[in-house]
Amino acid sequence: MADFLNVILSTNMALAKSVYNLIFRRTSTFAITIMVGAVVFERVFDQGGDAIFEQINRGKLWKHIKHNYEEKDEE
Repeated sequence: MADFLNVILSTNMALAKSVYNLIFRRTSTFAITIMVGAVVFERVFDQGGDAIFEQINRGKLWKHIKHNYEEKDEE
């Protein structure tokens, strides 16, 4: 059991050291990471919210019912 915990801890420490060296070591890299993360989070949150809204309101939105009100061109 102790060996297993040592492996997990050493893996976590290696991961933490890699993350520190890649992201947190320089302020500029840290700031860019925060900005990119914020943009990605905003896109995912916005699209997820829109998908939930459309799922809840399926059949009630204009794009779902406009075919009922459009005039058909018959020539």
